[in-house]
Amino acid sequence: MNSLYKYAVAFLLGLSVLATSCNLDVDPRQSIDADGALNTPDALEASINSVYGRLRAESTYGRDLFAMADALADVGRTTNNSGRLIGENNNNPNAHFTALFWENSYFAINEANLILDQLARGVDGASAAQLARWEGEVKFLRALWYFNLVKVYSYMPTAIYSPGVTDEGGVPMPLEGSITSDIAFTRNSPRVSIQENYTQIYSDLEDAIRLLTISQRAGSQFANVGAAQGLLSRVALYRGDWATARDAATAALASGSGTVLGGMDYVEGWRASVHPESMFEVRVQLAAEALGVNVSLQSSYTALLNLDNKNAQGGWGDFIANSTVLNFFGLSQVQIGEDAENNNNWDVTRNEDVRSFLFTTGNTVRNAGRQIECIKFISKNGFAFGDNIPVIRKSEMHLNRAEANYQLGNEGDALEELNAFKGLRGLDPVTVSGADLLEEILLERFKEFAFEGQRFFDLKRYGRDLDKTYLGPTNFVAFDDFRILPPIPQREVDGNVNLNQNRGY
Repeated sequence: MNSLYKYAVAFLLGLSVLATSCNLDVDPRQSIDADGALNTPDALEASINSVYGRLRAESTYGRDLFAMADALADVGRTTNNSGRLIGENNNNPNAHFTALFWENSYFAINEANLILDQLARGVDGASAAQLARWEGEVKFLRALWYFNLVKVYSYMPTAIYSPGVTDEGGVPMPLEGSITSDIAFTRNSPRVSIQENYTQIYSDLEDAIRLLTISQRAGSQFANVGAAQGLLSRVALYRGDWATARDAATAALASGSGTVLGGMDYVEGWRASVHPESMFEVRVQLAAEALGVNVSLQSSYTALLNLDNKNAQGGWGDFIANSTVLNFFGLSQVQIGEDAENNNNWDVTRNEDVRSFLFTTGNTVRNAGRQIECIKFISKNGFAFGDNIPVIRKSEMHLNRAEANYQLGNEGDALEELNAFKGLRGLDPVTVSGADLLEEILLERFKEFAFEGQRFFDLKRYGRDLDKTYLGPTNFVAFDDFRILPPIPQREVDGNVNLNQNRGY
C-alpha cells in the first residue's frame, strides 16, 4: 500500500494528526472531516492547525530534524544511556531518517493540498483577508514540508553526486489533494527533478510572502511574512542562488518577526518559553503534546529534569557534544562545591563565547555518568520534555547573508557581517579572506546551530565528507558514499512503479 493510498484511507477514517490536540488558538480539531466539509471558516482553521500540528512529530521537529540530523553529522557522540541514535551516529546503513518522516510529511502535504483545493473553490462566509491568510499559511507550510523532504532524500543543487543517474532525483511532488483511495492509489507520483522541487518551493514562498503581507496572525507559531522570507533565504542558500539568499535575508532582518539577540540576552533567550529570536517555531502548548522522557529533544540532549536541581532524574542524555564542540566553547567539567557526590556542585569551564552558557554538567542517574550536556531545550514551557522548537531564528539571517555575499564576491560585506555576528557572541573580529573567509563563516554556523540540526545539511550542500574518526577509525563517510542519503521507504517503492529508490538500498 503506497503512502498516498494510506493518506486517503486516513482521511476517510478521520484519523488524528499525532494522537494529540492541535491547540493553536482555535478549536483543536485534529483532522480534516471525512466528508470533506472544508467550506466554513472554522473547518479551514482547524484543518490548517492539523498541518501545523504534524510538525511536532518525533520524526520531524519533535526530535529527528534536530537530534538525528546532528547525530548523522559531526556534532557529537552518543552515550548509550538508552541506545538511541547510536546507529545514526555511526552512519550505519539504513540508520537514517525513517519511513515515519516520509509518511508524516506526505500526510501533511496532502492535507495542505486539500485545503488549497478548497480555497480555490471558495469558503462560505470568508473575507478576502481570511482567504489570503489561509492560502499564505498553507503555502508556507507546504514549502517547508517539501523543503525538508528534498533536503533529506536528495542531493543539494550545489553538490550532486553523479548527476543524471537514473536512480536519483528530487522527491514526488503532488500538488493536488487525494480525497479518495482510488485517486491516491492510481496517482503513482514519480520523483521530479531536484530543480523542479526547488522551483515549486520558491513559488509557494513567494506566494506566501505576498499573501501574508495582506493578512497574518500574530505569534511565531504561525506563518508570517518574516518567516517566509527567512525560509526563502535558507532555501536559496541550499540552492546556491546567492542573490536571492542575500536579498531574502535582508528582507527577513527588516521584518518585525523575531529579534536578534547578543551577549547574555542571547543565552536568556533559550530560557524563555517562546524564543525571542524565533521567526517561526513549533509550539508545544500542553503537557499532553510533549513527546516525553524517551524521545523529546530535552531527553535526547540531557539527563537533567530542570536547571534548579541537577540531582533530579530527567531524560536520557543520549547525544552529547564531541571534543570539537567542547573545544569551541572551552568546556570541561569543574567541581564548584565540596560534596562531589552532589551533582549541583559541578559545572563547566567556559571561554568568552556566550554560547558556552548553553552547556553544563548533567547528573549521575544514567549509566554513562555525569556528562557535559547541551541545555538549549530543558523545561522552558513549565513542564518537562515539551519545549517549543525554534525552526527559523533571526540570527541565521546574518550568517546566510554573510555566506551569500562571500559567494557573490562581496568579501568585504561578508567579513563585516561575520565580525558583527561574532561580536554578538562575545568573540573578537577576524581578518581573513578568500577560502579562509568561507571556512570561518561555516565554522560560525557550526557553533551557532549545534544541536539544532543544520550541520549535516551544511556539509551536504558543500559536498563534504563526514569525518567522524573521533568515534573510531572506520567512522568516515565520503560524500560519494550512498549513506549520505537515506533509503526511501521500501513499501513506497514497491507500491509505486514510478518511484526510484536511492542508490545502495
